[in-house]
Amino acid sequence: MPHIKHLSKDKLLKKAIVKTGRLELKKRKNIFIYLVKSITSQQLSTKVAEVIYNRFIDLFGGIEPTPQQVLELKHEQLRAIGLSNSKVNYVQNVARFAIEKSLDVKHLNKMEDEELIIYLTEIKGVGRWTAEMIMMFALGREDVFAVDDLGIQMAIKNLYQLKIKETKKLKKKMLVISESWSPYRTYACMYLWRWKDGAK
Repeated sequence: MPHIKHLSKDKLLKKAIVKTGRLELKKRKNIFIYLVKSITSQQLSTKVAEVIYNRFIDLFGGIEPTPQQVLELKHEQLRAIGLSNSKVNYVQNVARFAIEKSLDVKHLNKMEDEELIIYLTEIKGVGRWTAEMIMMFALGREDVFAVDDLGIQMAIKNLYQLKIKETKKLKKKMLVISESWSPYRTYACMYLWRWKDGAK
């Protein structure tokens, strides 16, 4: 796989690749649902997030709803499945955005990375990090670098033995390190996350 060959030129990153093994990116067709799932799972454990998301889908008879169907639900119905007030508002914001603008894959795929981040972060409740996760794990873009992600920051700090305490300086250094990983920085992030989770 070309990304493994390219990223393995970085000897330290190669350690993470060897430990992790082969990873692949998958594309998703329903960006609206992916975004809803991202919002409902924020700040929750994987297990709890799965329970709440399943309750959400159950509201629609086990079938992924359209944005219009989500907007037809009452605020209280979404609160009853375990969503906070703010998350209910964010989910409704995503549904409105999908109807008024577009979350169609073809439409999103036409945009450059930064243009897409600006577009998605118009939705209240969607920040840069969430937009980057959509680019990586829903649209399958291979060269996204999540510099703000705490897991990536920790992994790079440990793997490259960086003693930088100030976040701003750390991010600057991370961007320098990541330059050589392009055009496969999404894969680099995936290896770093896996390495961090599996590292002793």
